[in-house]
Amino acid sequence: MTYKDQLTPWCIIRPLPNMRTQIVGRFRRRVDAEGHLRILKQMIPAIHYEIMFDITPEPTNAKDLTPSNSYLASPSPSFGRGD
Repeated sequence: MTYKDQLTPWCIIRPLPNMRTQIVGRFRRRVDAEGHLRILKQMIPAIHYEIMFDITPEPTNAKDLTPSNSYLASPSPSFGRGD
């Protein structure tokens, strides 16, 4: 999800066959989405639309984020000991 999509989480969707959806519009506030939905239903009453809050997560990398043990194997520097 892009940053712009995160700013506009309210969506009007059109359900399609086979559990698919089409996003018709994105809005910052639910009130704006409801107003737009009202107009869509007046203009095209035969098509069903829904409002939803889009919480699609960011895709994550499968990269291992655990710290490596290589920093433990190296000797620690001795600062200020006067060696």
